[in-house]
Amino acid sequence: MAGHSPLDDPDNAAHAWARYRWLLRWMGLATLLTVLAVDGWLYWQFGFVSIHLYIAASLGVALTMMLMAALMGLVFLSSGTGHDESIEDRLDSSHWE
Repeated sequence: MAGHSPLDDPDNAAHAWARYRWLLRWMGLATLLTVLAVDGWLYWQFGFVSIHLYIAASLGVALTMMLMAALMGLVFLSSGTGHDESIEDRLDSSHWE
């Protein structure tokens, strides 16, 4: 049976999700600055080639960075709240002895 997760407490969960949203907001700002830098570098190197180049580069950089931020944020949320320790480890050797 799985143990009690600290995220079951509404106050802990609200604090953890607020921290997660704060992290995503800052990563959104960092992503925007990175996209602008990449688009500026592309324009400096190649000039105006096609609007599709800038759209594809912007979407690729933005989606990659925000996906990384969302997934790493969930890892930090799970680990930082103690949610990881609440699982039942069926492969633990102490259960078999």
